[in-house]
Amino acid sequence: MEGVTLIGLLNQVIDQFSSKRALSVSGKFDLTYSRIHELVERAASRLVAAGINAGDVVALTFPNTVEFVIMFLAVIRARATAAPLNAAYTPDEFEFYLSDSESKLLLTPAEGNAAAQAAASKLNISHATATLLDADSELTLSLAHSESDTNAISKLTNDPSDVALFLHTSGTTSRPKGVPLTQNNLAASVSNIKSVYKLTESDSTVIVLPLFHVHGMLAGLLSSFAAGAAVTLPAAGRFSASTFWQDMIKYNATWYTAVPTIHQIVLDRHVAKPEPVYPKLRFIRSCSASLAPVILSRLEEAFGAPVLEAYAMTEATHLMSSNPLPEDGPHKPGSVGRPVGQEIAILDEIGVPQEGGAKGEVCIRGPNVTKGYKNNPEANKSAFLFGWFHTGDIGYFDSDGYLHLVGRIKELINRGGEKISPIEVDAVLLSHPDIAQAVAFGVPDDKYGEEVKLLKTKNLTYSFVLTNVFLYHQC
Repeated sequence: MEGVTLIGLLNQVIDQFSSKRALSVSGKFDLTYSRIHELVERAASRLVAAGINAGDVVALTFPNTVEFVIMFLAVIRARATAAPLNAAYTPDEFEFYLSDSESKLLLTPAEGNAAAQAAASKLNISHATATLLDADSELTLSLAHSESDTNAISKLTNDPSDVALFLHTSGTTSRPKGVPLTQNNLAASVSNIKSVYKLTESDSTVIVLPLFHVHGMLAGLLSSFAAGAAVTLPAAGRFSASTFWQDMIKYNATWYTAVPTIHQIVLDRHVAKPEPVYPKLRFIRSCSASLAPVILSRLEEAFGAPVLEAYAMTEATHLMSSNPLPEDGPHKPGSVGRPVGQEIAILDEIGVPQEGGAKGEVCIRGPNVTKGYKNNPEANKSAFLFGWFHTGDIGYFDSDGYLHLVGRIKELINRGGEKISPIEVDAVLLSHPDIAQAVAFGVPDDKYGEEVKLLKTKNLTYSFVLTNVFLYHQC
């Protein structure tokens, strides 16, 4: 995939499927691939006319709207860098992310975002709004001195090395790290996603995850566009359990991707208020957190589709491994599947590959992997070792080449020298029919250094915990 750009891949799709539905806003309007191309080219030309140059960072904070999709594509078409931000951030959070990304422009919906605008004003960052009323309207972009010149933008060529997307890793134990992702990273990732799930122009999905996150952006939106498939955005600009299946049925969805929390909400809705009929899905995808095998089984039983668990992270431009479609091999509950479009190795502490099911750190390399964190040499030094990117996850390959994750290096519970995986304890707890959610974690202990702490919902009997968690420790 070296030398390929995301924009180049999308242009091929536009040429092939120009009149096909690309994007819908549920209950409002549809846009074809050719119409999106027109809107993106005009918006990109206005950004360039307003002084946005190659390499400039443009922050975007929107719900899941058509304006976000168009402006994201317009920013990267203009050879600038898109930095999507959670619209629910506080002023301090916006200030950090806008400053750390060195954003030159902030884009919001017409109604604005007070917290984001306050932070932008404090940092002397310009602000503009974007609005598209319907499929036939022109996108209104409140940029001064920005007359559209599509001839000028047509002469602008995207380069594979252009940094197209700038995201931050979650910072639970440290300051969030900035991750620059190039046009080539994006092209490699969407090609991998399209390939492993065999996405085509016949597919359709409903976006349930926020597009400021790499999961929703890459797996839901951009991989669909790269396949000439159709995407639907909920009318409310976010996931709603009450309208999800209506949208899936109305727009002939063939699959969807979500995090385990959303899957649990969908299951709860199914139990409390089942739909009269469910669409026939090719598959359901789960990623971004561990999916308990019992939840996977319940999803398959409820909706009659294979549930394919995958493994991904921001630094890999999302996808790293996935369980295959049924025709390509078994999907294994508790496993995140086989490597997709990249190398994955299990290394010990000195970089020696581990064989035969031995556990170690999951490490990756490939065209989808970032070249390094922005302005963070210390993080780069620890993450890029022995020619591999180190994920911080502990895992192993089984005899069929399927990857199993045990936990994060920093999250393993060290009880008297015994390394305990919270993920595996969670799976034991969730096997009880009266437990809806569970989490295990370590707490300080004078005797053992750390002790296992359990949180659960619903009625968890003492005898079940004592018997099953005790047995887990003996394995």
